[in-house]
Amino acid sequence: MPPRVVLQRRASRTLLMHALRATVRVGLLLAADTAAFLVARTALHFLLNRQVLKPLDAATRWVVPALGPYGGWQMGAALLVGLLVAGAYRSGDDWRSPRRTLSGVMLAVGLVLWGDLWLRDIAPVLVHYLTAVTGLGACVLAARFGVDRFVTGLAHLFHSPVERVLLVGEPDEPFCQKVVGRLSRHGSMELAGWITVQSPAPGGTPREGVLGSLDDLWSILKDNPIDTVVLCGQIGDSQHKLLMEAVVSAGVRLLAVSRYDRLGWVRPAPISYRSVSFMELTVPSLRAQQMWIKRMVDLTAAGLGLLVISPLLTLIAIAIKLDSRGPVFFAQERVGLGGRTFRMMKFRTMRVGADAEKAQLAHLNTSGDARLFKIPNDPRVTRVGVFLRKWSLDELPQLFNVLRGDMSLVGPRPFFEKDLATYHEHHFGRLGALPGITGLWQVSGRSSITDFEEVVRLDCEYIHRWSLWLDIEILLKTLPAVLRRTGAY
Repeated sequence: MPPRVVLQRRASRTLLMHALRATVRVGLLLAADTAAFLVARTALHFLLNRQVLKPLDAATRWVVPALGPYGGWQMGAALLVGLLVAGAYRSGDDWRSPRRTLSGVMLAVGLVLWGDLWLRDIAPVLVHYLTAVTGLGACVLAARFGVDRFVTGLAHLFHSPVERVLLVGEPDEPFCQKVVGRLSRHGSMELAGWITVQSPAPGGTPREGVLGSLDDLWSILKDNPIDTVVLCGQIGDSQHKLLMEAVVSAGVRLLAVSRYDRLGWVRPAPISYRSVSFMELTVPSLRAQQMWIKRMVDLTAAGLGLLVISPLLTLIAIAIKLDSRGPVFFAQERVGLGGRTFRMMKFRTMRVGADAEKAQLAHLNTSGDARLFKIPNDPRVTRVGVFLRKWSLDELPQLFNVLRGDMSLVGPRPFFEKDLATYHEHHFGRLGALPGITGLWQVSGRSSITDFEEVVRLDCEYIHRWSLWLDIEILLKTLPAVLRRTGAY
């Protein structure tokens, strides 16, 4: 099996692990921030009861339950909001940044005291502000430092790194060595090895930690469980394109020390990671959170859609049974995400045994490519089938495939498993997303597009450009495309 297909099948698990790490991190930070607020509130309440801070009585009453029905919990809510706005829950080093943490605390206290500023003298409000920021800020910083130590200690305890990192560059380059030095100081990471930019000379002595060159990238990613690739060396445009295709297929995160934005579909974003400044290079398909959003939209839309069109589905089923002998539905093995096969549902539009006649009709295939088998006025199609195909109604049962998770509302069109044997390396890129009922190919011409390379280009373009708005745009274009009936047969 080609390494690319193996990586695509493994990508969902890798993406899930990225998402779980982010979820655990945010969950631990929320718990730590809540605990910090409770500690600050309890400590200040204790000092007030002992009248230690009696001179600052007006400036510290926000923690006293007698102040009102909220008992100071409005400050707790404001703290979480302030930290969120300040970016103190972001990935990389942002959540460790004292500047972001203190900015969030200052914003939170300011939100709570904004009303007091207009009702009281500025002096006690200012004292109140400084007292709250100092006490609460110290508690939150200590709690977040504890979270960082806890995660690192947990990795040591279970001998399981949070992330396995693969470096791309030359191991003897001073700059790459500096990056390694920064990353290796943290026990939550494990350096899995190096990929060199240039292939080693024949017969040369193998270097320690070098797994191969960029020419071996696909095989190295297939044989090694990698979470993050760090690019510290300089590579050419073609090598960069190869690297991006590999990490996208594998669901691996890519960090680059330099800005690489020569490919239009790459989205560079600055990120500080273990005190090293990187550009995180990604495409939308690499974001597990976005995939979850897409899945939620699919489930909601497919479920509601089936409820709304259930009377239409019933009428179509009756018409098929009255028109010709055979079952109402037609299920066919197709290839989906990562080359996995699934049974795609459609309304039956051909007579029973039509698949067995395909070889006899191959000479009528207008595309000239067996992977795009399209015959105008196909003699196997029934009378009801002609109508269903013209209006794309035969595709409606695929909403059940969407509910099962085999397909999405929008995505690349699924093909047959036997076609994989004829794929070239770049063709496998279209297997990097769930296949869709509709997609760029369908709204760009449907069966009138008879060049397989153009189909692959459109499918890969969709994967690289994906956004929720792109899905909405394609769905809005689908209905006019169906009404025009261009290329539908």
